[in-house]
Amino acid sequence: MRIGNLYGHEATFLGVPAADPDRASDWSSAGAAIIGAPFDGGTSHRSGCRFGPQAIRTSDYLPHDGMRPSLALGVDPLVDLGVVDLGDVEMPSGETEKSLNRLEERVTLVAAAGVVPIILGGDHTIALPDVTGVAHHVGWGRVSVIHFDAHADTGNTQMGSLYGHGTPMRRLIESGACRGDRFLQIGLRGYWPEPETLAWMAEQGMRSYEMGEIVARGLDDVLTEAIAISMTDCDAVFLSVDVDVVDPGSAPGTGTPEPGGLSSRQLLDAVRRIAMEVTLGGVDVVEVSPPYDHAEITAYLGNRIVLEALGGVAWRRKRLRGDSVRSPSDPLLRDR
Repeated sequence: MRIGNLYGHEATFLGVPAADPDRASDWSSAGAAIIGAPFDGGTSHRSGCRFGPQAIRTSDYLPHDGMRPSLALGVDPLVDLGVVDLGDVEMPSGETEKSLNRLEERVTLVAAAGVVPIILGGDHTIALPDVTGVAHHVGWGRVSVIHFDAHADTGNTQMGSLYGHGTPMRRLIESGACRGDRFLQIGLRGYWPEPETLAWMAEQGMRSYEMGEIVARGLDDVLTEAIAISMTDCDAVFLSVDVDVVDPGSAPGTGTPEPGGLSSRQLLDAVRRIAMEVTLGGVDVVEVSPPYDHAEITAYLGNRIVLEALGGVAWRRKRLRGDSVRSPSDPLLRDR
């Protein structure tokens, strides 16, 4: 049964068609499907990102008409991919394992149909069922992860629990759903994790690009290396984006803000480039917390992250078909 928005009025992502997850004929021919994951039971500081899916779906000044032509890429990802919105997964507050299991079932169902799941969080705990669901389809250990975040999320436990937004990446590697040496983290900074957790990460072969390295080398160089690693001996890439990778001056609406991050422009360009260059198995956008947002700044960013990822997928598929495509660096075509 389709649930619209668990928290808030019924709305789909920018007006794309609604689809019933229990009726595969509604969505199995789509290129991508939106899945809401309104869960913030794993937060360790400020909650509120259960309201994130609603904010990401609806924050836009343009009509919600299911159309968004990209100036940069010359595609309309919502139309070209036939994007549909499956509504929210029912994730009851206080029932973490039940909530995560339900989300994993939904993501697995969508990925198995060859449709790219685009999951709107929710806190980063949901990365565990998101990547696991894609791995059920792509193959255990055959999906790499590119993870944008201020934090590594590799803790062993969080307040005595194995599940929380500080632990999902460790659970994923421990389960074998993805390999540690195909786990790329971009944008880490601040004062966590502690040496013990860093040592565990090194033992797994994880590659973490801290902000200091990004500043020294340049983001483009880092992305070139990360993309090359992610596509080596893996069949798909899962892109997980925590909005706190962006400096909180540009993304205040999040639970654990850490100063000194990427700019919005850097993140959007990076997401677009990754989607254009790799086979995306799935995407999640997490930690948008509307109660701490100002003037919908962070919600708008979350919305545009989704659009850039979808635009990159649409552009890549068009190119692989042999159609002519526009480079993002090409000047806009104008009437003369």
